[in-house]
Amino acid sequence: MTENAQQQPSAPDSELPTQYAPADVEGPLYERWVERGYFEADAKSEKPPYTIVIPPPNVTGSLHLGHAFQHTLMDALTRRKRMQGFESLWLPGMDHAGIATQNVVERELGKEGKSRHDLGREAFVERVWQWKDEYGGKILGQMRRLGDGVDWTRERFTMDEGLSQAVQTIFKRLYDDELIYRAERIINWCPRCLTAISDIEVEYQDDDGELVSMKYGEGDDTIVVATTRAETMLGDTAVAVHPDDERYKHLVGRHIKLPLTDRTIPVVADTHVDPEFGTGAVKVTPAHDPNDFAIGQRHDLESLTVMDERGVITVHGPFEGLDRFEARSAIVAALRAEGRIVAEKRPYVHSVGHCSRCKTTIEPRLSMQWWVKVAPLAKAAGDAVRDGRVKIHPQEMEKRYFDWVDNLHDWCISRQLWWGHRIPVWYGPEGEVVCVGPDDEAPTGEGWTQDSDVLDTWFSSGLWPFSTLGWPEQTPDLKKFYPTDVLLTGHDIIFFWVARMMMFGLYAMDGEVPFRTIALTGLVRDQFGKKMSKSSGTAVDPLDWMNAYGSDAVRFTLARGANPGTDVPIGEDWVQASRNFANKIWNATRFALMNGATIEGELPPAERLSATDRWILSRLNKTVSQVDALYDDFQFAKLSDALYHFAWDEVFDWYVELSKTTFQAGGEPAKVSGRVLGEVLDVTLKLLHPIVPFVTETLWTTLTGGESIVVADWPKDSGFRDEAAEREIETLQQVITEVRRFRADQGLQPGQRVPARLTLTGTALAPHEAAIRQLLRLQPEGDTFAATATLPIGGATVALDLSGTIDVAAERKRLAKDLAAAEKEKAQATAKLGNEAFLAKAPDNVVDKIRGRLSKADEDIERIKAQLDGLPEA
Repeated sequence: MTENAQQQPSAPDSELPTQYAPADVEGPLYERWVERGYFEADAKSEKPPYTIVIPPPNVTGSLHLGHAFQHTLMDALTRRKRMQGFESLWLPGMDHAGIATQNVVERELGKEGKSRHDLGREAFVERVWQWKDEYGGKILGQMRRLGDGVDWTRERFTMDEGLSQAVQTIFKRLYDDELIYRAERIINWCPRCLTAISDIEVEYQDDDGELVSMKYGEGDDTIVVATTRAETMLGDTAVAVHPDDERYKHLVGRHIKLPLTDRTIPVVADTHVDPEFGTGAVKVTPAHDPNDFAIGQRHDLESLTVMDERGVITVHGPFEGLDRFEARSAIVAALRAEGRIVAEKRPYVHSVGHCSRCKTTIEPRLSMQWWVKVAPLAKAAGDAVRDGRVKIHPQEMEKRYFDWVDNLHDWCISRQLWWGHRIPVWYGPEGEVVCVGPDDEAPTGEGWTQDSDVLDTWFSSGLWPFSTLGWPEQTPDLKKFYPTDVLLTGHDIIFFWVARMMMFGLYAMDGEVPFRTIALTGLVRDQFGKKMSKSSGTAVDPLDWMNAYGSDAVRFTLARGANPGTDVPIGEDWVQASRNFANKIWNATRFALMNGATIEGELPPAERLSATDRWILSRLNKTVSQVDALYDDFQFAKLSDALYHFAWDEVFDWYVELSKTTFQAGGEPAKVSGRVLGEVLDVTLKLLHPIVPFVTETLWTTLTGGESIVVADWPKDSGFRDEAAEREIETLQQVITEVRRFRADQGLQPGQRVPARLTLTGTALAPHEAAIRQLLRLQPEGDTFAATATLPIGGATVALDLSGTIDVAAERKRLAKDLAAAEKEKAQATAKLGNEAFLAKAPDNVVDKIRGRLSKADEDIERIKAQLDGLPEA
């Protein structure tokens, strides 16, 4: 009936402990999986490949909830594919994280009273490698704690020998194809990290600043400009106005005096200037503003650098040596003393860029840097999504991707650091420039020097999908596992990483995409939907939760919140609930094992099964089909929820409870139900395994005697359906639920036994009388039975003798209130369905919903009236 019989079926060879203790199970289980090589992929295998490369965490990092979230989902995907018969590779590794790692080691040196310059470049880099070997990669150990099923034999590092060769190879190819060049441009400069950073490494926030309006020139040549960065006026080389602005036409082409200096600067006409904004005149500082740099290029203006790399003023006596912010105040004071300040606005809230790593205010700075010409690469990256070779999921995220790749500026790839891939370019004594590939000999001799800069860390991580598989060599891994199948990552790094992998992958691999699907997730938030942060006390170390509740509980909580592309709120009480779910799985499986659940032998044919057995097998196969469809659509939240309700509600609460009378009676029906229960547990544990691997492994191996659920076969929908059995059990559930609700309304204790008469003749419920009586604590009616409440439900009648236990007046009052609510609902639905104007405009699904409400109201009215009729007079 299903294809789930195991290779090594046998009776359970050990009993389960009474309680599940994750701390005792998880560590040893994981090491056993690794030792047995379950996660190792074979490039020579004839199985179809399935590949995911891990977004490489920083070598400085430790596991946070965002990592745990994405790793849970990637692990679930690869575990399922492995069980489905794929050669499943989940490749791990780390990023050298240039600035972040250099900062860590420099802080360590600072504790010794030293700087990197005290050591020199070679010794400093050696010190960073020592730090990496001793402290780096903490997160890799934590990944084991989470249960990441990665192939540790293929672990990579963005500065290992193979990846370094890949970096040098692609730099050389891009350089030879004139897609890498060196030029002096305005870049984002961090005065703290002392390096250029890319546009996407700048975080903008609203800061309190000042807007100062000041007069340039004298007499009729006076012109007013405004700025939030008064210190840069020392580097002004022009004032710009719009060509059509009548106010300033007499000044265009003339020179005016620049205050506080002995220079005069021209007034130029440029269409970039908005005549409606402010005074319609702007100061132009080409060396310290990207827009001003463009104006300077158009008008052949001089570019004067007035600050050094640390943001210290380097010109004009009284201000020389001042920090940029000290100079700002000093320059405004000096202008005020000369009567040149027209207006000052403080505070003036405006958007200011900060270094994403150290939070220092960045400084636009004219600098000679290396650049990637992105236009042709970005077009290819956009085309690959537009023509369907790469799917973005959810699809609505495509717009963000296109907004980025369709508007990319050239990428500054050089960084003024010592830790990283050094740019493979040498300069000769006569001005020669030589780019060296991995197979080339670097120039030697007097006067030859290598470029001192290193590459942006995203340059090497952009090669990750193919460099980790051995490129530029044509390795068996590259042939087998490229292109990768899924890139699962947060939507927040589309710009940092995803687009760059697309550009480099298509370029290096001759148009072959780096991955077939980009599955974008949201970010983990606190239970109120707010960003987690250490400063607000809402940041959570997932290891704390894993230690308290088990890794499975954390994983299930994260997966259950994972709707594609949307943020994931999470709170500790949700993890506790997932721990309770793991305990429920454990306890129910213990009960099943104690009552003869087994996978031995074939499932009996349908005609030998009870309606309860046929119902659960029908629901089981529907669940298999549903879970498969949701996996293929990356709907982790929905599939987790479906599994939760199937396992807890249908298997553990209903099927196990309904089968208790069968097990107690023994005989052939008990054996049949034991085999069905074994089948259901076998499949359910397999469906749950990719998300909650530890508890399912322990229970499945005990149930089946199989080697490991990690390498078991994924369940298949056998096609078995029994709609009649499903309707029968749904009616049975309705009877039990309604009577339980009635008992609770009367204040009866759950275990309190009540005399009852069941009228089931002529209904499908007749075979279930024993189960109904057991689950509802209903004892035989006896000689003195007097029906004080009669409940007609689902074609059956349950008459209860509640003499001395029921407040008839209170029950009539409650039912009358329910009846009034049902009649009001019916009246509202009837009115809407009788309104022709409404029916003409309302969508079909809305009309259908109202018809459903009317039908439900009619059923409720009939049920409540019958209950009222069954009550004695008060």
